Parts: sequence; C-alpha cells; structure tokens
Amino acid sequence: MTPDVRDRTERPSRPGQDGQDPCAVPESAWRRALDLIGGADEIALACHVAPDGDALGSMLAVGFALRSQGKRVVASFGDVVFEVPRLLRFLPGQDLLVPPAEFPAEPGVLIAFDSSMSERLGLLRPSAEAAREVIVVDHHPSNVGFGTVRLIDPRAAATAMLAEELVYRLGGTLDRDIATCLYAGLVTDTGSFRYSSTTPAVHRMAARLVATGLHVEEIARELWDRSPFGYLKVLAAALDRVVLDDRLVWTYVTRVDRAAQGLPYTELEGVIDIVRRADEAEVAVVLKEDDQGAWQVSCRSKGGVDVAAVCAALGGGGHHNAAGFTSYDSVEETMARFRAELRKA
Repeated sequence: MTPDVRDRTERPSRPGQDGQDPCAVPESAWRRALDLIGGADEIALACHVAPDGDALGSMLAVGFALRSQGKRVVASFGDVVFEVPRLLRFLPGQDLLVPPAEFPAEPGVLIAFDSSMSERLGLLRPSAEAAREVIVVDHHPSNVGFGTVRLIDPRAAATAMLAEELVYRLGGTLDRDIATCLYAGLVTDTGSFRYSSTTPAVHRMAARLVATGLHVEEIARELWDRSPFGYLKVLAAALDRVVLDDRLVWTYVTRVDRAAQGLPYTELEGVIDIVRRADEAEVAVVLKEDDQGAWQVSCRSKGGVDVAAVCAALGGGGHHNAAGFTSYDSVEETMARFRAELRKA
C-alpha cells in the first residue's frame, strides 16, 4: 500500500463532528469487531443482492485492507445470477469475489455490508445465520439489528464512511484501489453529492480519497455516462407508460421489455432517476421485473414523504428519500398496496 495521504493523528471525519449528532457506533462495538477480526485467519465478506456502488465498494475496500493484514478473504453477494453489474466492473479487487456456491457455509467471522436485514443477503443468508460471529456494517435507518456486532450509523451518508473508519481501525491506509472502492460508495449514495446527506464530513472524506490520485472523471463516466443502446429503447418503453397520479409518478419495466433488447436486469438502475424528475410529483416509483418474475420496486421522495417507512410496511426498507421492496403480486396489486401505505404516510 502507498503511504497514508493525511496526518494519521486525525480521525476520519464522520457524523459527530461539525456539530452533528455523535457517531451511533459505540467504542465497545468497534473494539469487539477488531478483536474478532484479529483472531480470525479467514474473513467472509457479504453484501446485499443486486449490489450497488456502496455495497460492493465498501466490501471490496475492507477486503483490500484485510488482505494487506495477511487475512484470507472471500467475498460474495447472494444473487441467483452471480454477475457484477456492468457499471461497477471498473472496481478493483474483484478477484476476491466467489459465487454463492463457493462461499463458506459456516464462517467463523462474517462481515455484512450495507444490508438492513439478513434477508437482503439472498443466497448468503444461510451462511450468515450459521456463522459464529456476524459483524454488520451499515447506515440504513431501517436496519433491524441483526448480527452479533453492529457497526451501524444511520446518520452516515453511506456505508462507505463506516468502511473507511474500519479500514483505519484495522491499521490500513488509503491507496488508490481502496479509495476507488470507497469513492464509488460515497458518490452513489449521496447522488454525486446532491442529496441532503452531503455534509462537510462527506466532502472531507471525498478530499482524502481524491488525494490518492483517483481518476474521478473516469469513475463518473463508468457510473453515470455509459449504457448500451438497448437501454434507451427500454427507457422509452417505460416512459411511454409512465403515470402521474396525485403527486405520485410511476412506471414499470417488464422482462419482455428487456428481452427484446437483450438488456440484463442490472442495467435498469438509472430509470428511477429519470422518472423522479417530474416537477409535479413528490414520490416516484419504478417497478422492475427481475429474471425470476419478481418485481423489484425502487422508490424516491423529494423529502416530504418517508418512503423508507412505506417500504418497510411492504417488507423492504431503505432511507427517508430512497427505499425499495420486493413484490410477487401483479403491477396493479403492488401499486394498490403501495398507495394504501403511502396514504398512511
């Protein structure tokens, strides 16, 4: 690893500084996590299904740090179709990844990233339930408190902020590989620093990461400025059926839409960002049919509605302004259930 890019006497900026509420993770939890990691030869890392930049980036960053400490590291996510989303294939460290079938069945120590409940680990959930110790690194307010050690801070803008803290507490330093992974998590969960979660601590962390020599323009291009031509066709179909209904704007994308263009499910992440732009809507919803026929429902709010509470009532969760859930009902039935919970909110 390259030398640290900052004064090691300065702790990473995180909630608790700049007049914000103190970090929600007690020192006893950090000490317990470090003791468990220090006593293990192999560490299993897991993140939620359909991983985004924060989940995969945080996991790989900590994986780098653990490997530099001489630990054997195995990492995975529990999707039926084990495939890194195209927009995240630029992330370094993917040699750490193994498909769920090769993940340890009964790990001694498992670290779960960016997952509010064990169900979010998909095919890796049995391994988490069989593990002797499970360290949960997360920032979701909807976290149900699973695991044996909880490094959870709902005030953190991204799990990547907690992952950076863990890297330093492990004795690691920032190099460009670790910084690239953490930066991907930070920019995706803050909407490229546009969301209200973007605090001075977020910008200071970004400065530390950029100082390692990141190719910021290349990262931005990979995350937001590339897509297959077929995505435009699928997006057009989704926008053609978009509905504005009493401050709620919504649409859906079917497997048939994607099959016609040869587009994998993982390419649909950006549809919600287009739909949510409608000035007349406070809440935006996109239903995306996955390869197994379930509807993965993405929800966004402009601040007036807590969509995390709405989605939690439907078996999901997330953040105040960005959340989701899974539905096995029809589009019409799913939206009827959503509207009913939205009225309560």
